[in-house]
Amino acid sequence: MEGVGGNGAPGGEAPPLMKWKDDFSRAFQYYLDRSTPHAVQRWVGTLGVALIYSLRVYYVQGFYIISYGLGIYLLNLLMGFLSPKIDPELEVLDGASLPTKGSDEFKPFIRRLPEFKFWYSITKAFCVAFVMTFFSMFDVPVFWPILLCYWIVLFVLTMKRQILHMIKYKYIPFSIGKQRYTGKKSSGSSSSGLSRD
Repeated sequence: MEGVGGNGAPGGEAPPLMKWKDDFSRAFQYYLDRSTPHAVQRWVGTLGVALIYSLRVYYVQGFYIISYGLGIYLLNLLMGFLSPKIDPELEVLDGASLPTKGSDEFKPFIRRLPEFKFWYSITKAFCVAFVMTFFSMFDVPVFWPILLCYWIVLFVLTMKRQILHMIKYKYIPFSIGKQRYTGKKSSGSSSSGLSRD
């Protein structure tokens, strides 16, 4: 028998907590879904969260190891954002690949990590890192210039490899607006049907 626990038993406290969790999850998902088409506003908000995190680390003068880990995680997300969903080097091609010759059919660039998930992961990472700065056990004393130099070297090497991959397989991970193709314009045919003399 399933008892709901309406008599004040310890099992009776779980349903209100579960209801609150479900309501919160539903409301969070609702606002997350509503934010989907507003990319500029989402990224401005993330920039604000990143600025708050940076100010916190600057004023506390610590938690550099958290910043280093955050930087590595952001670099990993960036590589997923810039990489195609089907990588010609890693996966067996099953017909859906990037065009490598001029005669190949155009196939749109599909990211391994879509923009919305990229934004959401970055925002969540900054929020988690910000919360971690309130716990002194994460403030490991390190010499931060070495971490910064190592991260810059890692960033340059990773981006060099990614750019060489883009050049080899001839794809650009960004599209700037809708492409417009102009054909031959015949002004005589459009004006001839308008006049009735």
